[in-house]
Amino acid sequence: MSTKEQFSSRWGIILASLGMAIGAGNLWRFPRLAGQYGGSFILLWLFFLLIWSIPILLAEFSIGKKFKKGVVGSFARMAGKRYTFMGFFITVCTLGIAFYYSIVTAWALRYFGFSIETILNETPLKTRLAENPELLETFWLSISNGNTITIVLYILVSLGGVMILYRGISGGLEKANRILIPGLFIMLIIISAYSLSLEKGILGLEYMFLIDINHFKEPRIWIEALTQSAWSTGAGWGLMMTISSYARQKEDVTLNTFIGAFGNNTASIVAGMAILPAVFALSPTEGEAITYLQSGSQSLTFTIIPKLFSMIQGGAILASIFFFALFLAAFSSLLPMVELLISNIIDLGIKRHRASIYAFVLFVIFGFPSAYSLDIFSNQDWVWGVGLLVSGLFIIFVSIKHGLLDMKMSMIDVDSDFKLSDKYYQYCMLFNLPVALFLIYWWMSQGYSEYPWFDSNGNWNVLDVYSNASIITQWGIVLLAGIILNYPLYKRFAQ
Repeated sequence: MSTKEQFSSRWGIILASLGMAIGAGNLWRFPRLAGQYGGSFILLWLFFLLIWSIPILLAEFSIGKKFKKGVVGSFARMAGKRYTFMGFFITVCTLGIAFYYSIVTAWALRYFGFSIETILNETPLKTRLAENPELLETFWLSISNGNTITIVLYILVSLGGVMILYRGISGGLEKANRILIPGLFIMLIIISAYSLSLEKGILGLEYMFLIDINHFKEPRIWIEALTQSAWSTGAGWGLMMTISSYARQKEDVTLNTFIGAFGNNTASIVAGMAILPAVFALSPTEGEAITYLQSGSQSLTFTIIPKLFSMIQGGAILASIFFFALFLAAFSSLLPMVELLISNIIDLGIKRHRASIYAFVLFVIFGFPSAYSLDIFSNQDWVWGVGLLVSGLFIIFVSIKHGLLDMKMSMIDVDSDFKLSDKYYQYCMLFNLPVALFLIYWWMSQGYSEYPWFDSNGNWNVLDVYSNASIITQWGIVLLAGIILNYPLYKRFAQ
């Protein structure tokens, strides 16, 4: 019997799963995509929840629950000694995201402060914007590049996360999520109710769920729906593997996975109901509303939302609620990322309190470049965001290698009252293997960089923010390190 710390109840692990899945992407990326494609996107997004995200999350949950180790150790025990490097890549990939995600949390906190300042300022934001239309863009650029306050905030956010997890799972993460997750849903419901009460607000809701069959002819909507489901639910991150390593022995794998996955989608829907009606209500025309929604994730969150709410009475209060909700969402997702690092350090035989200190130091060191430069932040988001598809591919691979039917019967179904069809699980995982390979190719073929491989002088274009050369170089370094250290990693983490 494992003596590893456990969640005290089913609600503890459910709230941790929700905290892991519900993040900043629910509040800014989902509303933008739902606004761009309406109900057509939502329908496909739900389809890929069932086809891609849930099967991979089931695999992650069952692996972590069985082997009770961090991602490297659990993956190595499942895959075997030869494939430990894959678990190492998954860990580094998610940590690559975690280090810059702490900056997103700091930005949300900074904009919450900006909203409070707006409330206290005698001059309304609408008036200030009329006098200086570039106010919000200037503020965004100032805090996202070499800003001392942003750097201090990300360090404090990292410290706060480590201090919570220093107290362990039941005493730290579980207690924090009891406040963070209900608080987040309350905030979203408040914004949604207010947005829907606005004149023309209902038009945004109707647009959000309107299905246009012509959209299904566009390849991009399929890609966007799949990737939104994958990145929002956390499928392939290794975070569910980390959380489930603290699950009780008889925990229901299938039911917990479904509750967490659909809970995440519910939060996205509520966030869409908060943003889209407000955009439609406050835009002069439907065309301008769509333009707002298609303006891009960073722009929509940090420049459009404050401007949008400045147009209505009490908008500053509503903006402060929105950014506090964004902070709660980002912080609740950051905690499992920090725990992923701590749990792997603990697997080296280091006590939790010392592992927490090491984790804080690593977050400060590796998060600093993204806090200092928006270009570095964007590069890390690009490299490791696409890298998650490789992580998902590795989890699919190890599941197929183990034997999908055997894995489902012996690891997923064994303690589950609610059981899925064997064929459903098998067909989905087999289908996801070529899908993952296609997505990696697709994202790297989009031409986000003018010189994806070599610059105009013929040099390897590794320093370009969105180049494929940058992706391959950083992936290659991690994979090469993992392959070289494969057997030592197995010995230290899996045995």
